[in-house]
Amino acid sequence: MVHPSGVAKKLAVEVAKELELPEDWLNDQVRLFLAEKEAKRRLVGDEFGPGLRVSVPTAAYLLALKLRACRPPLPGYAGDYDDIRFLLRKMELRSLPEVAAVFERFFPHDGFSDSQREVIEQLLREATKP
Repeated sequence: MVHPSGVAKKLAVEVAKELELPEDWLNDQVRLFLAEKEAKRRLVGDEFGPGLRVSVPTAAYLLALKLRACRPPLPGYAGDYDDIRFLLRKMELRSLPEVAAVFERFFPHDGFSDSQREVIEQLLREATKP
């Protein structure tokens, strides 16, 4: 996400012209799905250029976003399950309460649906297999 958004929109239009892309090539609607609280870390280095600050989500925040979406794989689309499984392993989460605690840090007013809970439990079983 680029802040301030007015500047981002102007820059996106310039990039669209330079690369011959449609003016609406950059979808900023992702902001509707972000958490109230974000957890990011800043990438250090000058390789991005003056005035440009790049940050990446923490593993916990990325897991919360993936859990919220929890999209199944479809033909031609990987969905979120592989990413969730990877993050469960990386973060060494072993139980549904541990996963729920991470999720609630970012989405305190949301809970898991029954179907999300089933998917998470299955992915936990798969993530903890040797």
